[in-house]
Amino acid sequence: MNPTDDSPHFPPKDEPLRDDVRTLGALLGDVIREQAGDALFQRVEAARLAARARRAGHPDAEAELLRAIEALSPKDAGELVRAFSAYFELVNLAERVHRIRRRRDALRSATGQTGGLQDTLRSLAAQGVSADALGTLLASIEVVPVMTAHPTEATRRTLLVKEQRIVRALVDRIDVAHLVPHERTTALARVRQEVSTAWQTDENLAVRPTVADEVDNILFFVSDVIYRIVPTLWEELDAALDATYPGLKTPWPLVRFASWVGGDMDGNPNVGPDTIRDTLARHRRIVLTRYDAELSELLDHLSQSTSRVSVAPRVLQRAQEQAEAAPFLLADFPIRFGDMPYRRLLWIARNRLRATAADGPSAYAGPEEFAADLELLADSLETHRGAHAGLHRVKRLLRRLECFGFHLASLDVRQDSLVHRRAVGALLGIDDFERRSPQERAELLEAALHAPPLTTEPPEAARESIAVMRAIDEGLQRYGRRAFGPYIISMAQGPDDALALLVLARVAGLTRDGDVPLDICPLFETVDDLAACRDTVGTLLRNPVYRRHLESRGGRQVVMLGYSDSSKDSGIATSRWSLWLAQRELVEECDAANVRLVLFHGRGGTISRGGSKPHAAILAEPAGAVRGSLRVTEQGEIINAKYGLRDIAMRTLEQTLGAVLEASALNVAPPAPAWLAPMETISNASRQAFRALVYDDPQFWSLFRTVTPIDLIERFAIGSRPASRRQQHGVDDLRAIPWVFAWTQNRVILPGWYGLADGLQAAIEQHGEAVVHEMAVGWPVLKNLLNDVEMVLAKADMGIAARYLALAGEPGERLRAHLQERFETAVRVVCSLQGTHGLLEREPVLRRAIQLRNPYVDPMSLLQVDLLTRWREQGRPEGELQSALFATLRGIARGLQNTG
Repeated sequence: MNPTDDSPHFPPKDEPLRDDVRTLGALLGDVIREQAGDALFQRVEAARLAARARRAGHPDAEAELLRAIEALSPKDAGELVRAFSAYFELVNLAERVHRIRRRRDALRSATGQTGGLQDTLRSLAAQGVSADALGTLLASIEVVPVMTAHPTEATRRTLLVKEQRIVRALVDRIDVAHLVPHERTTALARVRQEVSTAWQTDENLAVRPTVADEVDNILFFVSDVIYRIVPTLWEELDAALDATYPGLKTPWPLVRFASWVGGDMDGNPNVGPDTIRDTLARHRRIVLTRYDAELSELLDHLSQSTSRVSVAPRVLQRAQEQAEAAPFLLADFPIRFGDMPYRRLLWIARNRLRATAADGPSAYAGPEEFAADLELLADSLETHRGAHAGLHRVKRLLRRLECFGFHLASLDVRQDSLVHRRAVGALLGIDDFERRSPQERAELLEAALHAPPLTTEPPEAARESIAVMRAIDEGLQRYGRRAFGPYIISMAQGPDDALALLVLARVAGLTRDGDVPLDICPLFETVDDLAACRDTVGTLLRNPVYRRHLESRGGRQVVMLGYSDSSKDSGIATSRWSLWLAQRELVEECDAANVRLVLFHGRGGTISRGGSKPHAAILAEPAGAVRGSLRVTEQGEIINAKYGLRDIAMRTLEQTLGAVLEASALNVAPPAPAWLAPMETISNASRQAFRALVYDDPQFWSLFRTVTPIDLIERFAIGSRPASRRQQHGVDDLRAIPWVFAWTQNRVILPGWYGLADGLQAAIEQHGEAVVHEMAVGWPVLKNLLNDVEMVLAKADMGIAARYLALAGEPGERLRAHLQERFETAVRVVCSLQGTHGLLEREPVLRRAIQLRNPYVDPMSLLQVDLLTRWREQGRPEGELQSALFATLRGIARGLQNTG
């Protein structure tokens, strides 16, 4: 495969990427010939060339492409898709390697990388931020990326490991001009080995992943990548501070990590008290194993002898105290190390760490006690000529310990508010509790919280919720307070939803001195709930029972905002505006109540689910929405892209941290008053158009199920959670992830753009084009929205989409004509407001990437239509045909770099 022939122009800085893609394409072609035979290779080449010709406008190219792919047997179709999918995987890896290449080039320069920590601090200094102000801000920074399983990464873990090996081999070739011929061929041989074994590995999981599988998948990234780079992030920030704010030091940790995997019960019957216990144990086991390995390395390196250098007396004293208290801690300590005090203390520390892992005698009481031993070593090295004799290694371990503790990542717990209402109603013996008004429920719950806690066995309807609370209680006692993040209440609609959680906790015995040791986090997801969240939170903060709970938590209230359901509910424009307004109003409400607000952003991977560029998104938040704190979900499908490689994970974290610093240190200018009414018009008209199609058209649900592969996606074993919350009767019952996945597969990508053109046109008609253009240029809220939608429009392909829409016959044709007209209008209006003549005119790198990718997605899309028709006609059987269709789902997702 030679994918860069007749390709878009590559500027000099990107020529290495072109060369890598060409090299990898040729290598893949050789692998296909060797592994599958020349017939498949020729079929792939015919489809590839026809797809390129079709994009170039050749009149007979589409018919030629269809001839190349139609009427293939399921096995041959699966192999063809596998070839194109493998190509996209290699292109994705080449692009990541190029990002590493560009990052390293930038780091060699005096200015560093744009958006990096050095660049951010230099910008803050230039804008007058003082060292005192920055120091105060750094002391309050709390950035928490939260890993989620859904939508699960569509690549199985076995193949993810192979991808990492391929990247390492490609990184070794970055300075190819300085390699000798043998080194160049060896690196490529390593790539070919991984590509060949990947070809021989089945991509389809035999069974749907379990929650334990999903936990392991997340821990792969946390323990193999993030764990390793955390000290580097601290060191780079320290170096940037030394260069810009001399004397200012990093108060670590600024970044910690959390996970939903194993604790997210919302709509997933596979998650509960047992998975909470098992997940916490897995977290602890992995992080203690990492520390054990580092202690072994330190034992190897810190060989200082007292005959050559003195050590701090406290090191000797601490080792003696612990050895006297538990002599077995020095069992098997080599006699030849007798005059090596650092090794003596490290030997004891490692044995105590192993006792901690086994819950044995002399276990560390917590990470703080382990840290105290390491601090003794660090202080001694610093004062006894050890600055270049081991201090760096000890400090790195300390940075990791401060970040990961003995828990690795905090486990968030989430459940639907309806589940709590049913449980509490059963506990209180009130059959119609769910049907009572929120105010009545709140009064009943307040009374229950003032009464003595129930001591009888909970009724059946409440047992699972009580068991969850008891699992949390056990986890806090065993693993410490940082083992858990907030308890998130989905679909929160009133103060009673938070009070219900306090009642459940009290009944379960989850209290400390009468207080519940958990942050309670309401999650507002729909547009209506977002509009009401100020009243909901304000009423909650004024509730004396809840206010006492909040004071026990340090006066800190976490509130989560959902991007996915608000977009599925009302369209992307209304979602973005509702979220911005909600943040502004929550800031005002919490400030008035003297409560520290921490906003938790439930962003997805795709644009319609909040997956905007992180730096731009953070800087677009309303004044006061950041203030040093950011909690944000990292969705399963994008974790590999953002955290799969160390250099890229570093870039992800430094960009996020830099944006939080910038948004917190600088005064965010409020929007011009004249912009608010036009934005309301954009939102209202957009929502009206979106709901008219998606919710008000009685034919839409059946059309959706025909013109997208949603019936296939529901069978795709990539996650432990069902595709729907309940039995499906319409769009309301479908989760946001499969909703977006389905529209992405058929290339319409409707959730990412539909309705916006109606909103923009209405605003222009009512308020004038000049003011809307002014907003598009000067207000990050609308500017980011237009930039994001522009990218979605560039990825969409209405020509390919027409093939899917034709599956529904005449109704599908009517829908196609309507979508085509609205799509063209959206392109025209967006480009006009952007001041461009075509999509992505100002983003040549992204435009080139899409131009290179789309022709190779097309054969898989057309083949999916053909196979989908056959599969449905045959009654949707399992077997080769379904497996081939699963391959198309994965291949198209790789090509477009999106699942849900």
